[in-house]
Amino acid sequence: MSDTNHDNMPVLTGAEILVRALALEGVTHVFGYPGGAILPVYDEIYKQTAFEHILVRHEQAAVHAADAYSRTTDKVGVAIVTSGPGATNAVTGIATAYMDSIPMVVFSGQVGTKLIGSDAFQECDTVGITRPCVKHNFLVKNVADLAETIKKAFYIASTGRPGPVLIDLPKDVQTAQAPFSYPEQVVMPSYRPTIKGHPGQIKKALCALCSSRHPLLYVGGGVVLARAHEKLNRFANLLGIPVVYTLMGIGGFDGNDKLSLGMVGMHGALEANMAMHHADTILCIGARFDDRVIGNTRDFEAVPRKIIHVDIDPSSIAKNVHTDIPVVGDVNDVLEQFLALLEENNERLDAGALADWWTQINAWRAQKSLDYDRASLTIKPQAVIERVAQVAPDNTVYTTDVGEHQMFAAQYLKINEPKRFCSSGGLGTMGYGLPAAMGACVANPDKPCVCFTGDGSIQMLIEELAVFQQYALPAKVFILNNGYLGMVAQWQRKFFGGRLSQSVMDVQPDFVKLAQAYGHVGLRATTYEELDEVINDTFGKYADRFVLVDVHVDPEELVMPMVGPGQGLTQMLLR
Repeated sequence: MSDTNHDNMPVLTGAEILVRALALEGVTHVFGYPGGAILPVYDEIYKQTAFEHILVRHEQAAVHAADAYSRTTDKVGVAIVTSGPGATNAVTGIATAYMDSIPMVVFSGQVGTKLIGSDAFQECDTVGITRPCVKHNFLVKNVADLAETIKKAFYIASTGRPGPVLIDLPKDVQTAQAPFSYPEQVVMPSYRPTIKGHPGQIKKALCALCSSRHPLLYVGGGVVLARAHEKLNRFANLLGIPVVYTLMGIGGFDGNDKLSLGMVGMHGALEANMAMHHADTILCIGARFDDRVIGNTRDFEAVPRKIIHVDIDPSSIAKNVHTDIPVVGDVNDVLEQFLALLEENNERLDAGALADWWTQINAWRAQKSLDYDRASLTIKPQAVIERVAQVAPDNTVYTTDVGEHQMFAAQYLKINEPKRFCSSGGLGTMGYGLPAAMGACVANPDKPCVCFTGDGSIQMLIEELAVFQQYALPAKVFILNNGYLGMVAQWQRKFFGGRLSQSVMDVQPDFVKLAQAYGHVGLRATTYEELDEVINDTFGKYADRFVLVDVHVDPEELVMPMVGPGQGLTQMLLR
């Protein structure tokens, strides 16, 4: 290290400051890919032992891995990329995290400060490009500002509504020197998230809920991020209220609980969607009434009802639908306030009205909207999800790519706690699943990890198979192989006259041989007998190995139910 100054603070380069700051933040893993504009940082990474660097094969994968690392822990994910194409490759991962409110700090190399704006080699306006898809970003021009900037980045990323923060780091700032002192905390007068809900709003909300005849709890990713599941489960069971959840809310409420109606929205269960549409009071916790949940907004708002919306981000409240009782605050604190108020008084819902409501819900349930042909000799994708879940250990972490397999996983997995289901919700990013499994494995070495993917999605970032071999990450990948871009083909079949324009995957690799080429176990199943055998081998004989299973599923099977484009929840297609 360099000499210290008169204040006994070590004088470090910007690269040294970054590495030292990560260690002080408690970072134990970073995901990245080196390049010319970030080499000073990588040289310091080589010298240190505080954290492990996971070398990916594409920058997008680095960010997805850091994303899943964060989703499956209570930590801030960290990714490091170089300038220009390194930064632009990372944008998809950053936007994915932003849409799903995932805390992350991304460091991008940049050309020297004097070259910025000159169209230098591998230069791009990273701050400008990422501004629409980050919670905040910084361009550090003075090495003396770097330590405080890093502290601010971690604070901003992890507080309030979480999200990705980017720090763009010119090469000369990485090599310049400054006295190093890492702040214990930061004060940002313009950024002070509201944590506690307003007591008056809490009381008004609980009164409205207990006065309703058709109540519903609508749960989103905010509950998962805050680990507020225990309080939510207790609150729901105290009142006996039915619960629906979004894709991002999976694990926020026990999927096996008798109060759970399952996922709501475009591919939600009939009982979940009908309850959502016909409820006279909806308590929304950590969700945002997006188009994939409520379908046609005008159709949804045509039903008179009261909406109570709890969210830490005031800009998310009443963003898509009218809200009667807004409650700004952290869902953990707000649920604690709700529970305290419930325990103070005897106010409860009308038992008779609630019983009638459950009678109606059970009538919808009786239609078994998620049923499928279990007598078919061709493997049904739903059966793959169910059979894997039956054999996989109870603490398994699941990741998915995007498409039909994603919706089948959301419909048929019954997750009872948060941080065990990772999927790209808001952005719908194909290619997310495999690097997400990487991040989940690194973050949770004591838990099995299963990735459900499709033959289209897996090929987006399939080169990451090398990383699982390099770091001995024993994920289990199940490809639901139907020879199509499944969800695209489904829309074309239903809404474009069956014209399968560019959605047929005519040329496919031999996935088994490809897995073996990377040094992994590759298995294939074309019958139910083979499927059961490979599942048992995957979690038995090959429990400590990375396993890729190519499952040939019914190519004509669609994800049902479905709410079509521009349709309301009551217009959902059941078959």
